[in-house]
Amino acid sequence: MTAKAKPEAVQVDQLSFEAALKELEQIVGRLEQGEVDLEDSIQLYERGQALKAHCEKKLKAAEGRLEKIVLGAKGPEGVEPADIG
Repeated sequence: MTAKAKPEAVQVDQLSFEAALKELEQIVGRLEQGEVDLEDSIQLYERGQALKAHCEKKLKAAEGRLEKIVLGAKGPEGVEPADIG
């Protein structure tokens, strides 16, 4: 793997949502440019998939927290779907 295509050494599950999203955007940009060789493209794609899954997990957790906040002391009557999209 070339130094240019080498993904960050930080484990995906250690990244904040914002850091993971930023890295994912960088990977997408590099892949769209088409200047990465095949092996590096595969590794970047794999890292991108892991980042995407991590971001989705973080969003799902945030959605659950928002629903609990809306739920509050009212119980099920106060539940509203979280619109984070």
